[in-house]
This record gives sequence, structure tokens and C-alpha cells, in this order.
Amino acid sequence: MQIETLLAQMGNRRDVKTGAVSLPIYHSTTFSHPSVGESTGYDYSRTKNPTRFVLEEEFAKLEQAPYGMAFASGMAAIDAVISLFSAGDHIITSKDLYGGTYRLFETIGKKAGVTVSYVETGDADEVKAALIPQTRALFIETPSNPTLRITDLHAMVKIAKEHNLLMIVDNTFMTPYCQQPLALGADIVVHSATKYLGGHNDVLAGLVATRDEAIAKEILTYQNTIGSALGPQDAWLLVRGMKTLALRMARHEENALLLAQWLEQQEDVTKVYYPGLPNHPMAEVHRRQASGFGGMIAFEVRDEAMVVPLLNNVSLFTYAESLGSVESLITYPAGQTHADIPKAIRESYGVTDGLLRVSVGIEHADDLIADLAQAFALVRRL
Repeated sequence: MQIETLLAQMGNRRDVKTGAVSLPIYHSTTFSHPSVGESTGYDYSRTKNPTRFVLEEEFAKLEQAPYGMAFASGMAAIDAVISLFSAGDHIITSKDLYGGTYRLFETIGKKAGVTVSYVETGDADEVKAALIPQTRALFIETPSNPTLRITDLHAMVKIAKEHNLLMIVDNTFMTPYCQQPLALGADIVVHSATKYLGGHNDVLAGLVATRDEAIAKEILTYQNTIGSALGPQDAWLLVRGMKTLALRMARHEENALLLAQWLEQQEDVTKVYYPGLPNHPMAEVHRRQASGFGGMIAFEVRDEAMVVPLLNNVSLFTYAESLGSVESLITYPAGQTHADIPKAIRESYGVTDGLLRVSVGIEHADDLIADLAQAFALVRRL
């Protein structure tokens, strides 16, 4: 069955007693037992909830995996995955990494005794050079956040298998609609489902998928123990949002390509990052492992003094954190999403004080271009 059909049918007819087309929301925190020692399969919502269970099953199908797990946020999902590692373990991760993940590695990870090396994962030789006897995993963002660096997943799978490493992929930017890392050989996929999967800026959620039963059991035990599971109302919102994912991603990508091409022609823009542009250094690699380019763009302005007035003068774009919603957002990574990363480190891989990140929505592309054009024009007159 094609992914568009799986998405549109999420939750339909899962309640066999009523035949409900829209997935019911089970707000109950506890469930009665038929008798002593017997269970309906549901005992307490922290452990398992009927609404969340349907979401997890349907999401797992999208990632071509038998096991899916839903969390209260994307960071809760990543934290659960990192709980697989112990003191002394070492992880190699993408240099250009979401600031929240960097913060988790540098605080909770360090306290737990887990060490991390940040490398250019698009360079297989650099990854191999970072391997030590204690290395247990590769943690990959592709495209990366925010400079849209691409990592060759086939090359990373080969390294992971050769060295008996877990390969973890943050698939937030691409979604299962555009990229399916587990099908390429990855062991674990994580998502901030708050973003494209929810798609409407109204739900905070994280998702994990794996094909490995032992990994799934360990993550579920951690989830149940600390209570980081997604609530039923948010699970329902996520199912509802994902039904239109295929349609939304097509429009996000169509708009993003047009906007990226326009930005390349602007005298005030010195660099544009978008994997759909033919001059992206890893465009061909991305095409081999993904079916689309997504809706995220980053660009650098010629003078960092332009950033604040530019942000203050957009009217259609919303200056806000997050991404992946139907509304277009513009973000200042150095002062927002990546503020916890030391300046020298983030600047070494392109997250400068003149970099802006755009989450391109589903509005008309002409209106989005016009909004940035008028903002640039106002800034030039200042």
C-alpha cells in the first residue's frame, strides 16, 4: 500500500465496536480488569493508551517498522534513545546539529558519562577517524539543522555494520514521506513530531521507530518508568495532522524550491542552503536516499546588521521558533535554536550571526517572495 493511502487512512475503523472513522480519544487514565490476573490489554495510560497505541502502530507502518513509540516531545524521544547508552559509551554525531540535541548531549549525556564527538558526517573518512573502542552509535541528522548538510546514509550504514554500532537517524526534516532510514539499514529513527508530522503548531510530540524488538522493549521500559509518554489528546491531534502530510509536503517543497531560487538572485544574500538546488554539494547523494527535498531553507545575509530589521519587517512570515507548520516561519538560529552552542563551535560549520532559517509553509509562493522582497527593500533604506 502506498504511503499516501496509509496516511489518509490513519485511525479509520480502528474502533471495531462503533466503526468510527475519526479515531476516538480515550482520556481514561486507568482501565478496569475483567478479573484478577486478567487485562483488556490496557491497565494504565502511562504504560498503554488506546489512542496512543493506534498512533504508534500507524506511524510504525510509515517507517516500515514493527515498533513505534510516542513521546511527550521530540526531546523526550531523543532522551529515551540516549538512555540505551551507559557511562563510558561514545557516540559520533553530526557537527551541524539541532541545538536542543547538543544541549542534551552536553548536559544529561555528560552527567551519565556518555561522550560525544561532533564531526562532518557527510565525510565518511572523518567519521572513521573519530571511531574509538568505546564508540557505540552514530547519531545522524540529514538534512542537518540548520545548514541542510547531507549525510550519505548508505555509507553510514556500512560503517555502522562494520563496527557493530547502532545507527540512529533524526528524520524530522524529511518525514517518512520523503525519507525512510530504516529501509536503508538504520536501527532507530526519531522525529520531533511537533514539526511536519503534526503540521499545525498545535501539538508537542516525539516519535521513535525501530525494527529491533530488544531495542523497542528497552525504550518502552524507560518511557514507562519516567512517564514521558504522549497523552491521548495530543496523540489524536497528531493522527489528524498526519492524514494530510503527503499533500502538505508536496506544497512545502514546491514553495521552498521557488523561494530558494529567488533568494539565490538577491544581492543581499551571500549563501543559500537547500538540497533541492543543483549547486548543493551533496544534492546527488540526497536524491539517492530521499524522494523529496522538504521545506526547510537557510540563507546568510551580506551583513549581520540586517538580521534584526529584516525580522522586524516581515509581515507574512512569523518570527518564531519551530518549523514544519502550514504557516511560514523565520528563525534566527544563533539567537534561538542554537543559542546554547558556543559561538566559535557553531560558526565553524556555518551557523553565523548572519544566518536565518526559513520553514516554508503552504501559502502561495508569490506572497512569500513578495514579503521577503519588501522586507529586504525596507532594510536597504535604513
